[in-house]
Amino acid sequence: MKAIAHDRYGSADELEFREVSDPSPGPGQVVVRVHAASVNPLDVHMMTGTPMLVRLSAGLRRPKQPVRGADVAGVVEAVADDVTGLAVGDRVFGLARGAFAELAVASAGALAAIPDDMSFAEAAALPVAGVTALQALRDHGRVRTGGRVLIIGAAGGVGTFAVQIAAAMGLEVTGVCSTRNVEMVRELGAHRVIDYTTEDVVDGTRYDAIVDNVGSHSLGDMRRSLTDEGALVIVSGKKGRFIRPVDRMVGAKLRFLFGSQRAESFTASETPDELRELLGYIERGEVHPVIDRRYPLADTAEAIRYVTTGHARAKVVVDVTA
Repeated sequence: MKAIAHDRYGSADELEFREVSDPSPGPGQVVVRVHAASVNPLDVHMMTGTPMLVRLSAGLRRPKQPVRGADVAGVVEAVADDVTGLAVGDRVFGLARGAFAELAVASAGALAAIPDDMSFAEAAALPVAGVTALQALRDHGRVRTGGRVLIIGAAGGVGTFAVQIAAAMGLEVTGVCSTRNVEMVRELGAHRVIDYTTEDVVDGTRYDAIVDNVGSHSLGDMRRSLTDEGALVIVSGKKGRFIRPVDRMVGAKLRFLFGSQRAESFTASETPDELRELLGYIERGEVHPVIDRRYPLADTAEAIRYVTTGHARAKVVVDVTA
């Protein structure tokens, strides 16, 4: 099969569009004929092997898994003997190993059915970013209806979902983005939009939760912008070769150790139940995936380069069957 693979850590220049062996399902797994995938910061971390901590699981000197990509949408091609609830021909989306390929292996427990009226591209945009936004607000922000939430990086993959989900939860949403994205973020449901190029994010307003997708403000500024019982939810931060953004997450835990304010960081768990809850928002018309650009499989390296510029907004999708 054709796939995007690399044998060394590095930039997108290391990615090759080449033939690799077809995968086969192990216990509890299925093989998905991939129709679409999407790019996440996770793919960049795994491609570059940074922060260095990721190499403890991904491979110290070179990647154990040469094919990149996690978000997947497609059709079940084969199932292991012990898999129930999924059959060949089912339209599914979720997480897979090596989604930037014509075929990918996925745990049956990491997939859910795609609604008939949803495209493969829309479904591929959902798993990592959508579930991360959902869990950041529901499980870690824990803001009651009517509460205030600040979403920094509101025009990104997680941010665009977070704005919509927060609005659907009945929260008062303030989104932070650049000038060109102000109208989009407002249309997604933000009650107020801060253009960080002309306005100060830290303006004396206090929020019940801050969802930080960027890491551009000091922890002191974040604490001053929270209510006494408020929560800082760190989704991402400035990238670094060794431990960033992990150092910010650890530092936040220590900085918020005393007092009633909380600092939260987490790794999203994309289970079928979480994916179905996310679909509930979509079926009610409260949330929709926003897709910035779409690339054919052969141009996946270019899609990742675009994401790493920091100028991509919402989701970038790879059309594998294009």
